[in-house]
Amino acid sequence: MTLQYPLTSEPQTGDGSFVAVAPGVLWLRMPLFGSLKWINTWAIEEQNGWALIDTGLNTPQTLEAWQAVFAGPMHGRPATRVVVTHMHPDHCGLAGWLAERFEVTLWMSRLEYLTCRVIAADTGRAAPAAGLNFYRAAGWDPAELEGYQAKFGDFGRMIHRLPDSYRRIRDGDRLSIGAHEWQVVVGSGHSPEHACLYCPELKLFIAGDQVLPKISSNVSVHPTEPDADPLGDWLVSLARIKLEVSDDVLVLPAHNAPFTGLHERIDQLIQSHLDGLVRLQELLSEPRRTKDVFAALFARPITPGVLILATGEASAHLNHLAHTGRATSAIEADGVRWWRRA
Repeated sequence: MTLQYPLTSEPQTGDGSFVAVAPGVLWLRMPLFGSLKWINTWAIEEQNGWALIDTGLNTPQTLEAWQAVFAGPMHGRPATRVVVTHMHPDHCGLAGWLAERFEVTLWMSRLEYLTCRVIAADTGRAAPAAGLNFYRAAGWDPAELEGYQAKFGDFGRMIHRLPDSYRRIRDGDRLSIGAHEWQVVVGSGHSPEHACLYCPELKLFIAGDQVLPKISSNVSVHPTEPDADPLGDWLVSLARIKLEVSDDVLVLPAHNAPFTGLHERIDQLIQSHLDGLVRLQELLSEPRRTKDVFAALFARPITPGVLILATGEASAHLNHLAHTGRATSAIEADGVRWWRRA
């Protein structure tokens, strides 16, 4: 099935408007900032209220947007539960606030919940030596390292404190949400244990950031696990989703509009990363730092605002080459890591 956008209308961002994508399933938008102006969230009607899927950032603008949703499409009925696909602040930023307001349970996979709480706990701390060493090894200069130190801990500032308890969801779980059964389909690479929701009866697939129609989700190595292979996890996850989820679904992504053509889009995403790995391996005919390989992977210039994302993604591709025996690296006396083709 080719990639298409079958819906003829879209909700406005933050004003309480919505589009019904299926009986009892509403498409909402919450405001963001930067290059992504909004995130899609979803409300599924249940007997006593609404199950809310993802939440947006912990900002005054998003709080105001949810107030408009309470007064509008939810018709004054409460949330019955809050389900979060993964730990990134645009998805879970207000999960704690919503759960607290309606006195309901947060549903989340274990690795996403625990990882979120660990990273949020860094707020107020000084940047660790492990982080400075990681970015120094990637080739960052002193000014760039100072920028990392100044921004360290920003993650937690975008998240309302998560509840102290939660309901764990796992790959393969079948959840009764509203009038239908939804299967949990877990992916990895973009985040540790990203939970998508698949309803064969409605032919809907709430994909979060696991499959996006126009952009590719960031797949990064972080200082906490510098030798990880998230790109390997990502490629395996995409292939498995293609096997488990029918191609006739309407995909409900976190960004851009709902689309059909899931399998074609998965093939595109996989091939894009494979092509990037080939270009990267060719570039490593000469020794390179992580910072030197951006041109092989990204079409646009890397500005300071996206340097940390670009470094993480380039590191993921380099680590994948190392894990598959196609590249080697060594850290020299000045702390900088140089990569070479194997």
